[in-house]
Amino acid sequence: MKYTVGSLFLPKTLYRNVSEYEFQPYLYRGSIPMAWRNFNKYRNTKTEVDGIVFDSKKEAARYNELKRLESMGEIKDLKRQVRYELLPEQREPDSIGKRGAVKNGKIIERECVYFADFVYTRTEDGKTVVEDTKGMRTKDYILKRKMMLYFYGIRITEI
Repeated sequence: MKYTVGSLFLPKTLYRNVSEYEFQPYLYRGSIPMAWRNFNKYRNTKTEVDGIVFDSKKEAARYNELKRLESMGEIKDLKRQVRYELLPEQREPDSIGKRGAVKNGKIIERECVYFADFVYTRTEDGKTVVEDTKGMRTKDYILKRKMMLYFYGIRITEI
């Protein structure tokens, strides 16, 4: 008998057929092999510091470091998850409804936004720094980084 994707206890993340011989040990022992466990895509671990949940341990550690620098007076105005709109949403033209009210056009393309992990001001020169903690540079991130430089003139500091 073949066990396929989604049958019995096999998760849908398994992309091949498994023979009964391969599946037998896991069926009776109750253990799931490492390849079948559900992980985050980039294996990051959510971490909580000061009641704030961070996407990774690295980001939480950087937050602690920046809070220390802020208490020492080296930086000021520390902000988290600052939103930058790179491209606005694209809509069809507005129309006038049956009763004369203006109806907003349908959204053709959603807006493109970038959320910076940390934004702060250095006290020594007054320069605003946009910082992002990266474990893995994705294609989306690289594109958004280039758009931040082009539209806002901001170079993102990667940690």
